Amino acid sequence: MKRKLFAVLCAAALLAGCGDPLKGGGEGGNRGEIIIGSSDVPENLVIAQLYATALTKGGARNVVIRPPVGGREVVVKALQDKSLSLTPDYSGNLLQYFDKPNQATESGQVYRELRKALPPSLDVLEQAPAEDKDVLVVKKETAGTGIRSLADLGPRCGDFVFGGPGQWPDRWEAKIKKRYGCTFRQLTTTDTGGPVTVAALKSGKAQVVDMFSTDSRIAANGFVPLADPKHMFPAQHIVPLAAKGALTEREQGILNRLSAALTTEKLAKLDDEYTVAKRDPVDIAEEFLRANNLM
Repeated sequence: MKRKLFAVLCAAALLAGCGDPLKGGGEGGNRGEIIIGSSDVPENLVIAQLYATALTKGGARNVVIRPPVGGREVVVKALQDKSLSLTPDYSGNLLQYFDKPNQATESGQVYRELRKALPPSLDVLEQAPAEDKDVLVVKKETAGTGIRSLADLGPRCGDFVFGGPGQWPDRWEAKIKKRYGCTFRQLTTTDTGGPVTVAALKSGKAQVVDMFSTDSRIAANGFVPLADPKHMFPAQHIVPLAAKGALTEREQGILNRLSAALTTEKLAKLDDEYTVAKRDPVDIAEEFLRANNLM
């Protein structure tokens, strides 16, 4: 599987680098390349390809995608030493990485704090409306009893079994109690928003589960995501993280226009096209750019 993924990314890199020549790339790679890094998470790979295709179609030269480069620590170091130019990331996670004590959770606040927390060697472009964040989900029957948000859920948590990842008690149990007065009748460990979690909710083994906002299985199964009015889960907008000086103003503008068009609903569809339909990420990216008048 890893070898196949490497081959796909190498092919994508070659295709991404065949655009019309235009001076660009700032201080990107050793040969003036714009080198886009990615984690091995499917969604991250697709967004990296979106960036590469948009930059190439916009006239940037020597745009390449590097195969999965590791965790955030590795990526940040590579951006700082200019072996990478650009990577997609998530606003809330980035803020926690650069400023762990920071308690910001609301979208605009997280983004402002993130810009202040970045080291001088890095830059973050405009964030997309799209988020991929934790969301608590219930079945339609439960939502039909008047539970549409965590505020509605709070007083009734004692009636429900919760299903989620093993780290839930350490990360969220105290926070949901403090913000919403929620203490579940029982916690059961499923997986991190995966098939075990979905099966637990469908079967009734759990009545409330933790999933991710871009998971197409929420809509496919008629599940209802609960609103989080007190922002317990920090904002996790998609943001391009770049090495300072690696992109020209024109290239930054291209990525900012792309980000503006990327909603959570569209991101969920892109994820599905890649992971479920098994489509080529280059085709997915070109189709998205055409559909959103970004070619």
